[in-house]
Amino acid sequence: MALVAVVMSLILIEYFVFVMLVGVTRGKTGIQAPAMTGDPKLERMLRVQLNTLEQMVLVIPAMWLFAMYVSAPVAAGLGGVFVIGRALYCKGYMAAAAKRSLGFGIGGLATIILVFGSLIGSAMAAFAG
Repeated sequence: MALVAVVMSLILIEYFVFVMLVGVTRGKTGIQAPAMTGDPKLERMLRVQLNTLEQMVLVIPAMWLFAMYVSAPVAAGLGGVFVIGRALYCKGYMAAAAKRSLGFGIGGLATIILVFGSLIGSAMAAFAG
């Protein structure tokens, strides 16, 4: 489970980096808070940050449940895939909104496996014996 905690920490650090990049992007574009629009670069970086937060609500508990009921090393590996997917999502989205799909797909696939794997693993444990 320690490896799962390490990967969860990486997810949180990655999110923190995205939050900081929103601030950096605000500085570069000259758009001050509370404004959320006005430059496509800021709007895309905000979407990266917000979408990542939305995904974290799914992936973090799913990773813990998967680790408890299926496999901690596999859960950590899938969490690592999520981190890579989010980084690619950010890079692609910042280049152009249309280029975000690969990263979203990679992170999304890892999340889907974690969610359904945790459901199956916990159901099997609940109905065993």
